[in-house]
Amino acid sequence: PTSRRPITLDRSGPSGASSHRYTMGTKDGSELLPGTLDLLILRTLVAGAQHGYGIAQHLKDVSDEVLQVGESSLYPALQRLLLKGWVKAEWGASENNRRARYYTLTAAGRKQLVAERQEFDRLILAIHKVLNAT
Repeated sequence: PTSRRPITLDRSGPSGASSHRYTMGTKDGSELLPGTLDLLILRTLVAGAQHGYGIAQHLKDVSDEVLQVGESSLYPALQRLLLKGWVKAEWGASENNRRARYYTLTAAGRKQLVAERQEFDRLILAIHKVLNAT
């Protein structure tokens, strides 16, 4: 049986040789496809406004703890999405009454999500064809 290794999306580097985690942004080449984190964030925000920790927790929970997003990848990605106008942000109170920045998908972000999802699906299909070629 194959083991399920978590994929850590964090630019801070590997968390240890025995952790079996893939870390985004490292020199060893074990990265997710470029743009994947943006796609996952946009998809997460379809359900409504969410703060950064909530986005990371959602990705971890929905992926059965396979995808683990670190702050050093999440917040730069959110900033990138803000600058592109695909999300907007407002300050509010979190569940434990702490000040938190809540991110919301914009109309442009919804449009981008559709385009990115189509391109991602096309890429995955191509990868499957290569892997299944005889």
